[in-house]
Amino acid sequence: MSIHLEAKQGEIAETVLLPGDPLRAKFFAEKMLTESHCYNRVRGMLGYTGFYNGKKVSIQGTGMGMGSAAIYINELIQHHKVKKLIRVGTFGAIKKDLKVGQVVLTMSASGDSSENVFKFGGMNYAATADFDLLLKAYQVAQKLNISTLQGSIFSTDTFYDNNPSRWDVWEEHGVLGVEMESQILFTLAKKFNVKALSILTASDNIRTREASSSKDREQSYTDMFRIALELV
Repeated sequence: MSIHLEAKQGEIAETVLLPGDPLRAKFFAEKMLTESHCYNRVRGMLGYTGFYNGKKVSIQGTGMGMGSAAIYINELIQHHKVKKLIRVGTFGAIKKDLKVGQVVLTMSASGDSSENVFKFGGMNYAATADFDLLLKAYQVAQKLNISTLQGSIFSTDTFYDNNPSRWDVWEEHGVLGVEMESQILFTLAKKFNVKALSILTASDNIRTREASSSKDREQSYTDMFRIALELV
C-alpha cells in the first residue's frame, strides 16, 4: 500500500486512465467498465478497477496540477507496477478556430513545471508521448470516426494569470492549448521506462471565451475515453 493509494497489490491494473477530476473517474468507471469497484478513497481521490471488453483497466483521479499528478503517477508506477498511463483530461484552446469538444492526441508537452526546472538544472526537457500509443490512438480514432488533432500543448502550474498576451508566443509556435498535467506525466514515464499518452478534449477556448459547464467537464467528452479504453 502506498501513502495516497489504499489499493492492495494487484488491485490496480497495468493500464490506468488518469482524469484530473475524481468524479470523472467515478462517472466513467460506472458508465463504461464492467465489474468496477472503488479501490481508493484517500483524500477523496477516487480510483476504480474494472473490465473493458474483458481486459482489466483502472481509472484513477489525479487532482489538478503537476504537483498533485506527480504524486499519483509516482505511486502508480513505483508501488503498483503500472506499465501504461493515459491521461484523459480537458484543456483550454489558445487557437480561435479550435472548437470546444475537439479531441487532441498530445504529441508533446511544453510547460513551466517547477519540478522539471529543478530536475534538469534550468535546462529544457522535451516531454513527449509514447509513439506506439500515439499511433494506436490515432488509428483507433479513425476506426471510430472520431475527429482528432495531433499536436503540442502547454502544461502550466498557474491557472489564473493577468497577462493577456501570455499565450501569444506559444500559439505562434504551434501549441494548441493549455492544461496542467501532461508535462510531468511524460517526464516521469520516460524516467521509469513506462508508456504514457495524453488524450485531451477542449473544454473552453481562452481566445473566444467559449466554455463548457462543470457538469459537462465531469460527464461529457466520452470520445476521449472511448479511444483510451481501446488502447488497453
